[in-house]
Amino acid sequence: MSTHVRKPALPALSGIRTPLAICIIFFHFTPPHLQMLYPIINTGFVFVGFFFLISGFILTYNYAERAETMSKRDFWVARGSRLYPVYLFSLLLFGWSFVPAEWRSHTHHDFWLGMTLTPLLLHGWFPWLATFWNTVAWTLSCEAMLYVAFPWLNRIHWPKTAGKLIALGLVIWLLGLIPHTLYLVLNPDHLTAPADRYTSMFWIRMLKFTPLPYLATFLVGLLLGRLHPLLGEDQRKRLAMASMGLTLALVFLYGFATRVPYILEHGGIMTPIFALVILGLAGEHALTKVFGWKPLVVLGDATYCLYLLHFDAFILIHLNHWPEKLHVTALDPWISYVTVIALALAANRWIEMPGKNFVLRMFKEGRVGKQMAKSEALTNL
Repeated sequence: MSTHVRKPALPALSGIRTPLAICIIFFHFTPPHLQMLYPIINTGFVFVGFFFLISGFILTYNYAERAETMSKRDFWVARGSRLYPVYLFSLLLFGWSFVPAEWRSHTHHDFWLGMTLTPLLLHGWFPWLATFWNTVAWTLSCEAMLYVAFPWLNRIHWPKTAGKLIALGLVIWLLGLIPHTLYLVLNPDHLTAPADRYTSMFWIRMLKFTPLPYLATFLVGLLLGRLHPLLGEDQRKRLAMASMGLTLALVFLYGFATRVPYILEHGGIMTPIFALVILGLAGEHALTKVFGWKPLVVLGDATYCLYLLHFDAFILIHLNHWPEKLHVTALDPWISYVTVIALALAANRWIEMPGKNFVLRMFKEGRVGKQMAKSEALTNL
Protein backbone atom coordinates (compact mmCIF):
# COMPACT_ATOMS: atom_id res chain seq x y z
CA MET A 1 0.00 0.00 0.00
CA SER A 2 1.43 3.38 -0.97
CA THR A 3 1.86 5.91 1.79
CA HIS A 4 0.48 9.40 1.50
CA VAL A 5 2.63 12.39 2.40
CA ARG A 6 0.50 14.75 4.43
CA LYS A 7 0.19 18.23 2.94
CA PRO A 8 1.45 21.22 4.93
CA ALA A 9 -1.14 22.83 7.18
CA LEU A 10 -2.65 26.15 6.11
CA PRO A 11 -3.23 27.82 9.48
CA ALA A 12 -4.39 31.14 8.03
CA LEU A 13 -7.35 29.37 6.44
CA SER A 14 -8.26 28.01 9.87
CA GLY A 15 -7.73 31.38 11.49
CA ILE A 16 -9.92 33.33 9.09
CA ARG A 17 -12.82 31.03 9.91
CA THR A 18 -12.91 32.55 13.40
CA PRO A 19 -13.99 36.11 12.47
CA LEU A 20 -16.31 34.77 9.78
CA ALA A 21 -18.04 32.39 12.20
CA ILE A 22 -18.38 35.21 14.74
CA CYS A 23 -19.92 37.37 12.01
CA ILE A 24 -22.51 34.63 11.43
CA ILE A 25 -23.29 34.61 15.16
CA PHE A 26 -23.63 38.39 15.15
CA PHE A 27 -25.84 38.15 12.06
CA HIS A 28 -28.22 35.85 13.91
CA PHE A 29 -28.00 37.74 17.22
CA THR A 30 -26.83 41.27 16.53
CA PRO A 31 -25.02 43.06 19.35
CA PRO A 32 -25.69 46.70 20.17
CA HIS A 33 -23.28 49.59 19.72
CA LEU A 34 -21.38 48.16 16.76
CA GLN A 35 -22.90 50.39 14.11
CA MET A 36 -19.63 50.66 12.19
CA LEU A 37 -19.65 46.88 11.72
CA TYR A 38 -23.33 46.53 10.83
CA PRO A 39 -22.72 46.51 7.04
CA ILE A 40 -20.63 43.37 7.59
CA ILE A 41 -22.84 41.85 10.28
CA ASN A 42 -26.10 42.43 8.41
CA THR A 43 -24.69 40.56 5.42
CA GLY A 44 -23.06 37.86 7.53
CA PHE A 45 -25.09 35.12 5.85
CA VAL A 46 -22.78 35.33 2.81
CA PHE A 47 -19.98 33.73 4.84
CA VAL A 48 -21.81 30.40 4.79
CA GLY A 49 -20.90 30.32 1.11
CA PHE A 50 -17.27 30.96 2.06
CA PHE A 51 -17.30 27.79 4.16
CA PHE A 52 -18.64 25.69 1.27
CA LEU A 53 -15.97 27.20 -0.99
CA ILE A 54 -13.13 26.52 1.44
CA SER A 55 -14.45 22.99 1.99
CA GLY A 56 -14.08 22.22 -1.71
CA PHE A 57 -10.64 23.85 -1.78
CA ILE A 58 -9.26 21.91 1.19
CA LEU A 59 -10.64 18.57 0.04
CA THR A 60 -8.96 19.05 -3.32
CA TYR A 61 -5.78 20.31 -1.67
CA ASN A 62 -5.60 17.03 0.24
CA TYR A 63 -7.00 14.55 -2.28
CA ALA A 64 -6.35 15.75 -5.84
CA GLU A 65 -3.21 13.64 -6.11
CA ARG A 66 -5.07 10.56 -4.83
CA ALA A 67 -8.06 10.80 -7.15
CA GLU A 68 -7.56 7.34 -8.62
CA THR A 69 -6.42 5.54 -5.47
CA MET A 70 -8.54 6.95 -2.65
CA SER A 71 -11.09 4.61 -1.10
CA LYS A 72 -14.59 6.06 -1.21
CA ARG A 73 -15.52 4.11 1.90
CA ASP A 74 -12.58 5.40 3.89
CA PHE A 75 -13.19 8.95 2.70
CA TRP A 76 -16.84 8.86 3.74
CA VAL A 77 -15.99 7.28 7.09
CA ALA A 78 -13.35 9.95 7.71
CA ARG A 79 -15.74 12.77 6.87
CA GLY A 80 -18.62 11.25 8.82
CA SER A 81 -16.37 10.74 11.82
CA ARG A 82 -15.77 14.47 11.96
CA LEU A 83 -19.31 15.68 11.23
CA TYR A 84 -21.68 13.28 12.91
CA PRO A 85 -20.63 13.07 16.59
CA VAL A 86 -21.13 16.81 17.20
CA TYR A 87 -24.28 16.77 15.09
CA LEU A 88 -25.74 13.95 17.19
CA PHE A 89 -24.68 15.82 20.33
CA SER A 90 -26.52 18.92 19.10
CA LEU A 91 -29.71 16.95 18.43
CA LEU A 92 -29.62 15.43 21.91
CA LEU A 93 -28.72 18.72 23.57
CA PHE A 94 -31.49 20.73 21.95
CA GLY A 95 -34.11 18.04 21.36
CA TRP A 96 -35.78 18.33 24.76
CA SER A 97 -36.60 21.98 24.06
CA PHE A 98 -37.07 22.27 20.32
CA VAL A 99 -38.69 18.97 19.34
CA PRO A 100 -41.91 19.85 21.25
CA ALA A 101 -41.92 23.18 19.41
CA GLU A 102 -41.60 21.34 16.09
CA TRP A 103 -44.58 19.17 17.07
CA ARG A 104 -46.68 22.26 17.62
CA SER A 105 -45.64 23.97 14.40
CA HIS A 106 -45.92 21.09 11.89
CA THR A 107 -48.55 18.64 10.76
CA HIS A 108 -48.15 15.17 12.22
CA HIS A 109 -46.95 13.88 8.85
CA ASP A 110 -44.27 16.57 8.52
CA PHE A 111 -43.22 16.20 12.15
CA TRP A 112 -42.52 12.49 11.82
CA LEU A 113 -40.89 13.05 8.44
CA GLY A 114 -38.60 15.60 10.06
CA MET A 115 -37.87 13.29 12.99
CA THR A 116 -36.88 10.56 10.54
CA LEU A 117 -34.87 12.62 8.06
CA THR A 118 -33.03 14.97 10.41
CA PRO A 119 -30.81 12.35 12.10
CA LEU A 120 -30.01 11.01 8.61
CA LEU A 121 -28.89 14.46 7.37
CA LEU A 122 -31.61 14.39 4.70
CA HIS A 123 -33.94 17.08 6.06
CA GLY A 124 -32.23 19.80 4.04
CA TRP A 125 -33.67 18.35 0.84
CA PHE A 126 -37.15 19.41 1.98
CA PRO A 127 -37.44 23.22 2.10
CA TRP A 128 -40.16 23.22 4.74
CA LEU A 129 -38.11 20.93 7.01
CA ALA A 130 -34.62 22.30 6.39
CA THR A 131 -34.47 24.14 9.74
CA PHE A 132 -36.12 21.31 11.69
CA TRP A 133 -34.77 20.55 15.19
CA ASN A 134 -31.36 22.23 14.90
CA THR A 135 -32.09 25.42 13.01
CA VAL A 136 -28.74 25.86 11.26
CA ALA A 137 -28.06 22.18 10.51
CA TRP A 138 -29.49 22.47 7.00
CA THR A 139 -25.88 23.12 5.96
CA LEU A 140 -24.97 19.59 7.01
CA SER A 141 -27.45 18.16 4.51
CA CYS A 142 -25.67 20.20 1.86
CA GLU A 143 -22.24 19.17 3.07
CA ALA A 144 -23.25 15.50 3.21
CA MET A 145 -24.34 15.60 -0.44
CA LEU A 146 -21.08 17.27 -1.46
CA TYR A 147 -19.04 14.68 0.44
CA VAL A 148 -20.95 11.84 -1.20
CA ALA A 149 -20.24 13.34 -4.63
CA PHE A 150 -16.62 14.32 -4.01
CA PRO A 151 -14.86 11.02 -4.90
CA TRP A 152 -16.43 11.17 -8.37
CA LEU A 153 -15.94 14.92 -8.77
CA ASN A 154 -12.30 14.47 -7.80
CA ARG A 155 -11.77 12.04 -10.69
CA ILE A 156 -13.00 14.44 -13.36
CA HIS A 157 -10.24 15.42 -15.78
CA TRP A 158 -10.16 19.09 -14.88
CA PRO A 159 -8.14 21.59 -16.96
CA LYS A 160 -4.41 21.60 -16.32
CA THR A 161 -3.62 25.27 -16.92
CA ALA A 162 -4.35 28.24 -14.69
CA GLY A 163 -6.14 30.20 -17.43
CA LYS A 164 -8.55 27.38 -18.25
CA LEU A 165 -9.24 26.69 -14.56
CA ILE A 166 -10.05 30.35 -13.93
CA ALA A 167 -12.30 30.52 -17.00
CA LEU A 168 -14.14 27.34 -16.02
CA GLY A 169 -14.53 28.61 -12.47
CA LEU A 170 -16.12 31.84 -13.71
CA VAL A 171 -18.49 29.87 -15.94
CA ILE A 172 -19.55 27.58 -13.08
CA TRP A 173 -20.03 30.61 -10.82
CA LEU A 174 -22.28 32.34 -13.37
CA LEU A 175 -24.24 29.12 -14.00
CA GLY A 176 -24.77 28.81 -10.26
CA LEU A 177 -26.38 32.25 -10.19
CA ILE A 178 -28.94 31.37 -12.87
CA PRO A 179 -31.58 29.87 -10.50
CA HIS A 180 -31.33 32.92 -8.24
CA THR A 181 -31.59 35.29 -11.19
CA LEU A 182 -34.64 33.40 -12.47
CA TYR A 183 -36.18 33.76 -9.04
CA LEU A 184 -35.87 37.54 -9.35
CA VAL A 185 -37.35 37.53 -12.84
CA LEU A 186 -40.17 35.01 -12.34
CA ASN A 187 -41.02 35.74 -8.69
CA PRO A 188 -42.43 32.20 -8.14
CA ASP A 189 -43.36 33.00 -4.51
CA HIS A 190 -45.44 35.97 -5.70
CA LEU A 191 -43.73 38.39 -3.34
CA THR A 192 -45.07 41.92 -3.13
CA ALA A 193 -41.81 43.31 -1.76
CA PRO A 194 -38.13 42.43 -2.28
CA ALA A 195 -37.01 39.30 -0.47
CA ASP A 196 -34.92 39.69 2.66
CA ARG A 197 -33.58 37.49 5.44
CA TYR A 198 -37.05 37.07 6.92
CA THR A 199 -38.74 35.92 3.70
CA SER A 200 -39.73 32.28 4.17
CA MET A 201 -41.69 31.12 1.15
CA PHE A 202 -41.26 27.74 -0.53
CA TRP A 203 -39.04 28.66 -3.49
CA ILE A 204 -36.78 31.01 -1.62
CA ARG A 205 -36.29 28.34 1.05
CA MET A 206 -35.46 25.94 -1.78
CA LEU A 207 -32.65 28.25 -2.91
CA LYS A 208 -31.45 29.10 0.59
CA PHE A 209 -31.47 25.75 2.34
CA THR A 210 -31.40 22.80 -0.07
CA PRO A 211 -28.14 21.20 -1.28
CA LEU A 212 -28.14 21.65 -5.07
CA PRO A 213 -27.85 25.47 -5.11
CA TYR A 214 -24.51 25.12 -3.30
CA LEU A 215 -23.00 22.70 -5.79
CA ALA A 216 -21.58 25.49 -7.97
CA THR A 217 -19.80 27.11 -5.01
CA PHE A 218 -18.32 23.76 -4.01
CA LEU A 219 -17.17 23.08 -7.58
CA VAL A 220 -15.42 26.44 -7.70
CA GLY A 221 -13.67 25.38 -4.48
CA LEU A 222 -12.47 22.21 -6.23
CA LEU A 223 -11.07 24.32 -9.05
CA LEU A 224 -9.28 26.57 -6.56
CA GLY A 225 -7.64 23.48 -5.07
CA ARG A 226 -6.23 22.64 -8.50
CA LEU A 227 -5.30 26.23 -9.27
CA HIS A 228 -3.38 26.64 -6.00
CA PRO A 229 -0.22 24.64 -6.93
CA LEU A 230 -0.11 26.27 -10.38
CA LEU A 231 0.22 29.73 -8.84
CA GLY A 232 3.52 28.91 -7.16
CA GLU A 233 4.76 30.30 -3.87
CA ASP A 234 5.46 33.91 -4.85
CA GLN A 235 4.80 35.73 -1.56
CA ARG A 236 4.11 39.06 -3.22
CA LYS A 237 1.55 37.51 -5.57
CA ARG A 238 -0.22 35.72 -2.71
CA LEU A 239 -0.15 38.85 -0.54
CA ALA A 240 -1.61 40.88 -3.41
CA MET A 241 -4.40 38.34 -3.90
CA ALA A 242 -5.29 38.21 -0.21
CA SER A 243 -5.16 42.01 0.12
CA MET A 244 -7.26 42.52 -2.98
CA GLY A 245 -9.82 39.94 -1.88
CA LEU A 246 -10.20 41.40 1.61
CA THR A 247 -10.38 44.94 0.21
CA LEU A 248 -13.00 44.02 -2.38
CA ALA A 249 -15.02 42.23 0.30
CA LEU A 250 -15.08 45.37 2.44
CA VAL A 251 -15.91 47.55 -0.57
CA PHE A 252 -18.80 45.28 -1.49
CA LEU A 253 -20.16 44.96 2.05
CA TYR A 254 -19.95 48.68 2.80
CA GLY A 255 -20.75 50.06 -0.65
CA PHE A 256 -22.97 47.63 -2.52
CA ALA A 257 -24.52 45.03 -0.19
CA THR A 258 -27.71 47.03 0.35
CA ARG A 259 -28.11 47.53 -3.42
CA VAL A 260 -27.70 43.93 -4.53
CA PRO A 261 -30.78 41.68 -4.28
CA TYR A 262 -30.69 39.48 -1.19
CA ILE A 263 -31.18 36.27 -3.14
CA LEU A 264 -28.12 36.95 -5.33
CA GLU A 265 -26.00 37.57 -2.25
CA HIS A 266 -27.25 34.31 -0.79
CA GLY A 267 -26.56 32.60 -4.11
CA GLY A 268 -22.84 33.30 -4.08
CA ILE A 269 -22.30 36.59 -5.84
CA MET A 270 -19.21 37.16 -3.69
CA THR A 271 -17.60 33.85 -4.68
CA PRO A 272 -14.82 35.36 -6.86
CA ILE A 273 -13.88 37.71 -4.02
CA PHE A 274 -13.77 34.85 -1.53
CA ALA A 275 -11.68 32.86 -4.02
CA LEU A 276 -9.02 35.59 -3.99
CA VAL A 277 -8.95 35.52 -0.19
CA ILE A 278 -8.56 31.73 -0.05
CA LEU A 279 -5.82 31.54 -2.67
CA GLY A 280 -4.03 34.50 -1.10
CA LEU A 281 -4.11 33.09 2.43
CA ALA A 282 -2.87 29.72 1.15
CA GLY A 283 0.56 31.34 0.73
CA GLU A 284 3.06 32.63 3.27
CA HIS A 285 3.27 36.37 3.94
CA ALA A 286 2.36 39.05 6.48
CA LEU A 287 -1.41 38.49 6.28
CA THR A 288 -1.10 34.73 6.76
CA LYS A 289 0.85 35.43 9.92
CA VAL A 290 -2.01 37.64 11.14
CA PHE A 291 -4.70 35.06 10.45
CA GLY A 292 -2.38 32.26 11.53
CA TRP A 293 -2.23 33.71 15.06
CA LYS A 294 -2.64 30.73 17.37
CA PRO A 295 -5.78 31.90 19.27
CA LEU A 296 -7.53 32.46 15.93
CA VAL A 297 -6.45 29.03 14.70
CA VAL A 298 -7.55 27.28 17.90
CA LEU A 299 -11.03 28.78 17.71
CA GLY A 300 -11.00 28.31 13.94
CA ASP A 301 -10.58 24.58 14.48
CA ALA A 302 -13.73 24.69 16.64
CA THR A 303 -15.87 26.72 14.23
CA TYR A 304 -17.81 23.64 13.11
CA CYS A 305 -18.94 23.19 16.71
CA LEU A 306 -19.49 26.93 17.08
CA TYR A 307 -21.66 27.11 13.99
CA LEU A 308 -23.69 24.01 14.80
CA LEU A 309 -24.33 24.90 18.45
CA HIS A 310 -24.55 28.68 18.56
CA PHE A 311 -28.07 29.32 17.30
CA ASP A 312 -30.14 27.04 19.49
CA ALA A 313 -27.79 27.49 22.47
CA PHE A 314 -28.17 31.28 22.36
CA ILE A 315 -31.95 30.95 22.15
CA LEU A 316 -32.04 28.52 25.08
CA ILE A 317 -29.92 30.84 27.21
CA HIS A 318 -32.54 33.54 26.80
CA LEU A 319 -35.63 31.36 26.82
CA ASN A 320 -34.53 30.18 30.26
CA HIS A 321 -33.61 33.73 31.36
CA TRP A 322 -30.20 32.59 32.57
CA PRO A 323 -28.63 36.09 32.42
CA GLU A 324 -31.41 37.39 34.65
CA LYS A 325 -31.20 34.44 37.03
CA LEU A 326 -27.43 34.83 37.32
CA HIS A 327 -27.72 38.62 37.65
CA VAL A 328 -25.44 39.29 34.69
CA THR A 329 -27.97 41.00 32.43
CA ALA A 330 -25.78 44.09 32.25
CA LEU A 331 -23.11 41.98 30.55
CA ASP A 332 -25.48 40.51 27.99
CA PRO A 333 -25.38 39.71 25.08
CA TRP A 334 -21.59 39.58 25.39
CA ILE A 335 -21.63 37.01 28.16
CA SER A 336 -23.94 34.89 26.01
CA TYR A 337 -21.48 35.05 23.13
CA VAL A 338 -18.66 34.01 25.45
CA THR A 339 -20.79 31.15 26.79
CA VAL A 340 -21.55 29.89 23.29
CA ILE A 341 -17.87 30.07 22.30
CA ALA A 342 -16.88 28.21 25.47
CA LEU A 343 -19.48 25.54 24.67
CA ALA A 344 -18.01 25.18 21.17
CA LEU A 345 -14.46 24.82 22.47
CA ALA A 346 -15.62 22.23 25.00
CA ALA A 347 -17.55 20.32 22.34
CA ASN A 348 -14.51 20.36 20.06
CA ARG A 349 -12.31 19.03 22.85
CA TRP A 350 -14.62 16.45 24.42
CA ILE A 351 -17.14 15.55 21.70
CA GLU A 352 -15.75 16.19 18.22
CA MET A 353 -12.24 14.79 18.60
CA PRO A 354 -13.08 11.74 20.78
CA GLY A 355 -16.14 11.08 18.63
CA LYS A 356 -14.02 11.14 15.49
CA ASN A 357 -11.57 8.66 16.95
CA PHE A 358 -14.38 6.38 18.12
CA VAL A 359 -16.02 6.28 14.68
CA LEU A 360 -12.70 5.60 13.02
CA ARG A 361 -11.99 2.72 15.38
CA MET A 362 -15.42 1.28 14.60
CA PHE A 363 -15.37 1.61 10.82
CA LYS A 364 -11.89 2.18 9.48
CA GLU A 365 -10.12 -0.32 7.24
CA GLY A 366 -6.67 -0.77 8.71
CA ARG A 367 -5.00 2.59 9.25
CA VAL A 368 -6.32 4.25 6.12
CA GLY A 369 -9.40 5.86 7.65
CA LYS A 370 -7.39 7.44 10.46
CA GLN A 371 -4.72 8.71 8.07
CA MET A 372 -7.34 10.29 5.85
CA ALA A 373 -9.09 11.96 8.78
CA LYS A 374 -5.80 13.46 9.93
CA SER A 375 -5.18 14.87 6.47
CA GLU A 376 -8.53 16.67 6.60
CA ALA A 377 -7.83 18.75 9.71
CA LEU A 378 -8.83 21.93 7.86
CA THR A 379 -12.09 20.71 6.38
CA ASN A 380 -14.51 21.55 9.18
CA LEU A 381 -17.52 23.48 7.97
